[in-house]
Amino acid sequence: MNYTFTDQFISDRDNARFLRATMMGPNAMRISEEMASFLAISGNSRILDLGCGMGLSTLLLARKYGASVFAADLWISPTENYERFKNSGIDDKAIPILADADKGLPFADEYFDILFSVDAYHYFGSNEEMLPSLIKYVKRGGHIAVAVPGLKHKFENGIPEEMRPFLPNNANFYTTGWWRNLWEKTDGIQIIVCREMDCCKQAWDEWLTSPSPYAQSDIEMIKTEDGRYFNLVQLIAKVK
Repeated sequence: MNYTFTDQFISDRDNARFLRATMMGPNAMRISEEMASFLAISGNSRILDLGCGMGLSTLLLARKYGASVFAADLWISPTENYERFKNSGIDDKAIPILADADKGLPFADEYFDILFSVDAYHYFGSNEEMLPSLIKYVKRGGHIAVAVPGLKHKFENGIPEEMRPFLPNNANFYTTGWWRNLWEKTDGIQIIVCREMDCCKQAWDEWLTSPSPYAQSDIEMIKTEDGRYFNLVQLIAKVK
């Protein structure tokens, strides 16, 4: 698959530096581009980017597709994101918001064409209550699209010995099948995509180039993992 926007974006030295400084996990721009290719997004689309972090997914959606994006995050200041959006030339398309999905979101019912979440949903959505609580914000016929770090296979005997220094016992990484089973418990949606993403290795490798201490601490983890356990899980559901 050809990630035209992401590759062209980071071919510029300043953009590549910006990417390294704003990643908060596996490259959200690259992940967003792969997931967005499964959706019909246009300049008329209104998207909730839930758990947007420092806005890489928002930038992709606003600049590549011209969509209007509500960039919601709990950890990152909307003022900081607004400055990034202005500097990136998308402040007319991107609306930064402070929001906590666990406490309800400040939006009208059926307001969005798409709810989009990259590298974030596993922190708050690995339970039976979250997805039903989010459906109301999406129009009928709209989509909920999520990409999260996951596992190729369930750890049948607990976390492997070599991975224990890196993963806590309550690590929120799950298999594609686990996520499908969770979403299938929710009425009002039809799961149309549940897959392992193609960009997993590249997105992780790009994250490890970040100067973030979290990225630097993940280098040994990814070296030890060596492609045996981790994947990226993509889920897309249509709202009935």
